[in-house]
Amino acid sequence: MSIRRTRLLIWKEFLQLRRDRLLGGLLIAMPILQLIFFGYVIAADISSLRTAIVDLDHSSVSRQVADGFANSEYFNIVAFPESESEVKPLLDRGEVRVVVVIPERTSYRLAQGKSADIGVIVDGSNSQVSQVAGAYATAVVAALNGFEPPASAPSLDARVRVQFNPKMEPVNTMIPGLIAVIMMLSLTAIMSMAVVRERESGVLERLFITPIRPGEYLIGKVTPYAALACVQMAIIALGGSLWFGVPFNGSLLLVLTGLLLFMLISIGLGLLISLVSRTRAQAIQSVLFIMLPSMVLSGFIFPIESMPEQISWVSYLLPLTHALIVMRGSFVKGAGWEAMGQPLLAMVAFAVVIFGFAVFATRKRMVV
Repeated sequence: MSIRRTRLLIWKEFLQLRRDRLLGGLLIAMPILQLIFFGYVIAADISSLRTAIVDLDHSSVSRQVADGFANSEYFNIVAFPESESEVKPLLDRGEVRVVVVIPERTSYRLAQGKSADIGVIVDGSNSQVSQVAGAYATAVVAALNGFEPPASAPSLDARVRVQFNPKMEPVNTMIPGLIAVIMMLSLTAIMSMAVVRERESGVLERLFITPIRPGEYLIGKVTPYAALACVQMAIIALGGSLWFGVPFNGSLLLVLTGLLLFMLISIGLGLLISLVSRTRAQAIQSVLFIMLPSMVLSGFIFPIESMPEQISWVSYLLPLTHALIVMRGSFVKGAGWEAMGQPLLAMVAFAVVIFGFAVFATRKRMVV
């Protein structure tokens, strides 16, 4: 083995890496993002759960209960519904994760030397959040009782009820989200690789001198992969429902609308990556660069409630976050169009901007 030839080959690879600024930048940025995202998100505890207080007793005791939850770092009081009938719309829209119901005559029962039940309704569409929220609520009520009151003394008793997913099975929330994740991963990767592969082989340049128009090229390129994505979605949805027993409680039309919008977003991302990538290695790194924050920050693996405020706001700038809200809201909650209006509008905006810009940039590049 020649040390000189080996040294020259090593030097050549460093020179190529230096010339390939996109790939080199991605290789440096990826570990930094991994350190930040996993360090802050995984190590953090679930806190500041959006909570609603339904005070039906209107007494000093009920105010103490409300203050106990408000003073806890685990709950963030954001709503005070007047009745329990206002609770379900708040849960459907995802505005709150926990609802504390203080029944009438709570203070009277305690004055009579009896125990009083405090209702705690937990959103079960995210099994991680529901398990932790129930435990936190029980701990807050125990603290109001002085932790260990005498057995004969009157006390508050937390009655936790999980809404939408009573058994708190993780598969019921994982499978709906997996449909959106696989669509984004497969479509973005395939679209970016398909165009780059044609550029590397010289096919793209030869197409430019043919009578094929840019619109025809885009339709011919996008249609097969969109059809493949539809097949993938059907397999996952049917497999999740029939094999894993995941319930579907919502509107099929709503789900299809959300997936269609997310399909346009994913295709647009793939086209944009293909425009900035010169090689397949660049395309792969670019896809990973996009998928890493999407997987970590969207709430697919880790609850958004576990993220610090400095990072959690980034979640709502990711299309996958809104797609997960629609999928889980439809499958698990059975939420309708009114409750899912906000995430659907956000996906429409993403689709118009990302897909529209990608198509415009691709057409312009082909014409030039």
